[in-house]
Amino acid sequence: MQPSFGCATPGKPTIRAFAVRNGAAKIVMECVIETKASMILQFIDGLRGDLQVTFEEGTSAAWLYDLLKPHVTKLVVCDPRKNAAMREGNQNDKIDARRLAELLRLNHLNPVYHGEHGLRSLKELVRSYLTITKDLGRVMSRVKAIYRSWAIPCTGKQFYAPRHRAEWLGKITEPGVRRRAEFYYQQLDALRTVRQQVRRELFRGKETPGLETTLPRFRRSVRSVPPYCWVFCRPRTVSAPSGSCGPTADWASRHRAAPITVRSTGSSNE
Repeated sequence: MQPSFGCATPGKPTIRAFAVRNGAAKIVMECVIETKASMILQFIDGLRGDLQVTFEEGTSAAWLYDLLKPHVTKLVVCDPRKNAAMREGNQNDKIDARRLAELLRLNHLNPVYHGEHGLRSLKELVRSYLTITKDLGRVMSRVKAIYRSWAIPCTGKQFYAPRHRAEWLGKITEPGVRRRAEFYYQQLDALRTVRQQVRRELFRGKETPGLETTLPRFRRSVRSVPPYCWVFCRPRTVSAPSGSCGPTADWASRHRAAPITVRSTGSSNE
């Protein structure tokens, strides 16, 4: 039986455009479907043959992958940043669906990994931590902008500390502006509390079902390393302490950073 190559494009939040090609690259079906699990599965079940489906990585990619995986022969979540052909000529949902179906037939797509769910909870914690950290930086910039707008020197980070806030707020003479700064400080405290909670769950792994996270005590302050990857820290060039004849391997090995590892404890779907 001839294989079918289907494609779904994001479109609007409530609808998706589908295009189906056969092995001869001919369009055999096109439709626009509401983004509901029952409607999408009804459309997929109506197709015959070895069905291969692709769609672009996006906000609902994980949901759509879990929905379609048991019902198709091959499922590819492609990287939209590497589809140069998608940016040529006119663009709309129907045209994009046709192009993606053709690229799937030619095997010219760059897949994005969507596999087992063993690390999904940990990845969501990482996304939460990064998002909260960005929001915290934005609020800190707003607080600093208030003092700068009133020509108040605010170098360093002293004006962020709770014990110095009353002193710094007293420098703002305008009541409305001072009240706005107080709101920003409240938001800053709330984000710091939430970030500390997420950081504890992320680095200790106590609140992540089925996962145990082991982090080095020596490099506990590293914040930019994604803890869901195997990361080995390359030691910097280390010189021996003063008084010795030169670098010694024994002394340097004692000051190397331990690797950051994440291992599953058995509840993943592997």
